[in-house]
Amino acid sequence: MNLFDLSGRVAIVTGGNGGIGLGMARGLANAGAAVLVAGRNPAKNAAAVAELETLGAKAAAVEVEITSEASCRAMVAAAVEHFGRLDILVNNAGTNIRKPPQEYSLAEWSEVLETNLTSPFVCAQAAYPEMKRAGGGKIINIGSMTSLFGVPFAVPYSASKGGIVQLTKALATAWAKDNIHVNAILPGWIDTDLTRKAREQVKGLHERVLDRTPAGRWGVTDDFAGIAVFLSSPASDFVTGTAIPVDGGYSVQG
Repeated sequence: MNLFDLSGRVAIVTGGNGGIGLGMARGLANAGAAVLVAGRNPAKNAAAVAELETLGAKAAAVEVEITSEASCRAMVAAAVEHFGRLDILVNNAGTNIRKPPQEYSLAEWSEVLETNLTSPFVCAQAAYPEMKRAGGGKIINIGSMTSLFGVPFAVPYSASKGGIVQLTKALATAWAKDNIHVNAILPGWIDTDLTRKAREQVKGLHERVLDRTPAGRWGVTDDFAGIAVFLSSPASDFVTGTAIPVDGGYSVQG
């Protein structure tokens, strides 16, 4: 038995058309899973599907508005329509607005919380009956190093990602009886389009990250392929409710 074999499994990756999401989608595809890429940009969705298909995977895409309950539920229905079942949900899509805390509007606060915390809950709710029908499943929620400590320029983001850890623990305890395992990944500073923008907005960020990271580099999106496969596979069948940093050691530094 190959503990990391995902042949015959079906995965949804929200925000799977780029960045960390696409890195995880590649890992799942290479392990044998069929992947539904869920994102707002049709062109990026199509490019991601084409890339996954070159790896020999079955892949499809669906446009989703992650803050819409109806859209999240339609996404799950699309996975079942395309591939016949649902085994894995990766709640990766997210957003951030960077500014001092006193300058946020309530609308900005709500936008970040709805995207980063409410939407993963709604997606998990939608996935639950399909996973139960399949005899079990794996849910991976994407938190952040700000789940562990705060940063002054991302207060709603920090609050939402702290909430992701508690959401993960609560769902894990609720659904363990249904053989559904729920875990979180906490990315550190990863080289993506979003963090390149952060480096433009936050003076000295690049140097501070390198100074604090024992690995001596920023992460790359393919650093998430292995952890995605592990948490989606039989290798993690007695692992639930965890929050695993993938940060090159950043969060263990004092």
